[in-house]
Amino acid sequence: MKILNVENLNLGFDCENGFRQALWDVSFSLECGKILALVGESGCGKTISAMSILGLLPKKAQITSGVITFEGVDLLTLNNKSMQNIRGKKIALIPQDPMTSLNPLFTIGYQLLEVIKIHQSLSGELAYKKAIEALEAVQIPCAEERLNSYPHELSGGMKQRAIIAMALACNAEILIADEPTTALDVTIQAQIMDLIKNIKNEHNTAVLLITHDLALVREYADTVAVMYAGRIVESATAHEFFNNPCHPYSAALLNSIPGNRGKILETIAGQPPSIQQDISGCRFHPRCKFVMEHCLKDVPELSEVAPGHFCACFLDNNINP
Repeated sequence: MKILNVENLNLGFDCENGFRQALWDVSFSLECGKILALVGESGCGKTISAMSILGLLPKKAQITSGVITFEGVDLLTLNNKSMQNIRGKKIALIPQDPMTSLNPLFTIGYQLLEVIKIHQSLSGELAYKKAIEALEAVQIPCAEERLNSYPHELSGGMKQRAIIAMALACNAEILIADEPTTALDVTIQAQIMDLIKNIKNEHNTAVLLITHDLALVREYADTVAVMYAGRIVESATAHEFFNNPCHPYSAALLNSIPGNRGKILETIAGQPPSIQQDISGCRFHPRCKFVMEHCLKDVPELSEVAPGHFCACFLDNNINP
C-alpha cells in the first residue's frame, strides 16, 4: 500500500544571479513495508527531495510546483505548526552524520525523552520506560545506563542507533534514512542496515534510503529510483534495475562498481553539472557515450519500458551495460 506520493516536484534556489532550478518534475512513492533507494552522485538532489517531504528547506529554496501527499493531505499546503505534528512523529529522519546530529551538551536520555514527551505525550515513568525500550530495540547494551551517556561517550555506530531509537520511540510510519552509514566502518554499516530492515519488517515501516552506495542498494532495497542533476531518470524494482538497467547513467553507475558483473572497471567521463549550468535537452548528454542529436535539445520523459520499469531516455532501452 502506498503511504506517500511525491508528484512532479519542482524546486529551485534564489541565487545572486537569479532563480536557479534544482529539481525537475521529481516523482516517486513510498510503500508500507518497502525500502525505496534514491541513488545518484552527490549534489544530484536526493537530500533536498527528502527535505521537501519534511518541510525542512533552506530559506533560499522555493518549491514552484508539485504535490506531496501523505494520508490524503498535501504536505506542501500545511503550515509549520501542522508539520510539527507529522515531522518526527509520523515521518522520522536519520540524518547524514551521526557524529553531529546529537546535541553534545545533553545526555542521550535527555534528548530521547524530549522527543517522546513532544510526540507521544508521555511523561514521568512511562516516558522513561519508553526510552529504555527504544534503546533496547536498537540493540544498545545496558540501555538504562546509556540514557546517562553524552554523545561523545558513544561510538559512531551507537550514535546512529540512538538516532534510530528516536524514530522508533515515535512509532514513525515513514523513515527517511539519509546516507545512514556515512563515516561508519563496513561491519557497523551492515549492522545499521540490518536494523533498519528489521524495523521495516516488524513495523511495516516505509523507508526512503538515500545513498550512493549501490552495494547497500543491491542488498536491502525493494525498489530503486535513479536521480541525475535534479531529475529521476530511471525507476524499477531492485532486481530489474541491477539486471536490466535501461538508462546510460544507470548502466555507467553499475559499471563503475569494482568487480561488478565480472567486467572491467569503468568511469563516467566529466563532472555532474552545477546548479548554475544551463543544459538544454537531456541533462546527462554532456557525459553520455550514446548521445544523439535530439538529446541536445529535447528532454526525454519517463516512460514505461517494462511493467513497473520506467526510463527517461531516447535509446531503445537495450544498452547491455
